[in-house]
Amino acid sequence: MKTSRSDYIPLRGYQYHCRHWGNPDAPRLFLLHGWMDVSASFQFVVDSLQRDWHVIAPDLRGFGLTTGPSTDAYWFSDYMADLDALLRHYSPDAPVNLVGHSMGGNIVGIYAGIRPERIARLVILEGFGLPTTRPEQAPHRYRKWLDELLDKPQMKMYPSLAAVAKRLQKTNPRLSDAKAAFLAQHWSRENPRGEWEILGDPAHKRTSPLLYRVEEVMACWEQITAPVLWVEAADTEIWSWIGGKDKGRAEADRRLTFLKRVQKEMVQDAGHMLHHDQPEVLAQRIEQFLSQPT
Repeated sequence: MKTSRSDYIPLRGYQYHCRHWGNPDAPRLFLLHGWMDVSASFQFVVDSLQRDWHVIAPDLRGFGLTTGPSTDAYWFSDYMADLDALLRHYSPDAPVNLVGHSMGGNIVGIYAGIRPERIARLVILEGFGLPTTRPEQAPHRYRKWLDELLDKPQMKMYPSLAAVAKRLQKTNPRLSDAKAAFLAQHWSRENPRGEWEILGDPAHKRTSPLLYRVEEVMACWEQITAPVLWVEAADTEIWSWIGGKDKGRAEADRRLTFLKRVQKEMVQDAGHMLHHDQPEVLAQRIEQFLSQPT
């Protein structure tokens, strides 16, 4: 495995943990993880990259080793503001190559439409977004959130690191024992009671009170000027989250029409965590895309 190093930067009231791989003088490549994931999740893709890169991957607020104030909820707007501040810190002048997976893919897609001048090339991995919502859902959603605030959410504890690895393999049966063991040590930590707890704020378990406004997201996508690589997994589980495959496929295809300069790729024999399932294929596709003439 390629060795990573960490630094911590004060960023909007948080101590942001950022993981780095490679030569600091090499071209920069920024990676954003998804929901309930961490920066180390990209290790297998980084190991498969052939070119010399300075890879920078943060633990987003509420995940991993990034620390900050307690909160009742996390907002997409804060993640975009964090990304904006992070890019100003590491690349204040030059446009960047930016990759995001799942929730991270949704964040980078919205951000790239808000600050198109900051993006050289954009890679969205399984960044379909959330289901379409209707205004009449708002009263129930707010009520549900208020009810959930009455109880403090808890993460499940695990008796050992091996148990955490088994939990990861339950979610993704494609994970080898070696990969699951590596991820478990970055996805969790041992507490004073000898239990292993997930490095994710339990507040993430609460329902968001805000509806996902798809057309606002699409308005941002329309403003993206950088070339976009859109990557899906052939065996993705995402359809079960957004209303079934037939309905979800049609909606995903509709959303993709808002990306002006998009190249679509499908990775075979991979689920939603395609960066774990097929890291070599994914790294090859990313580097091919990044090496294309503008």
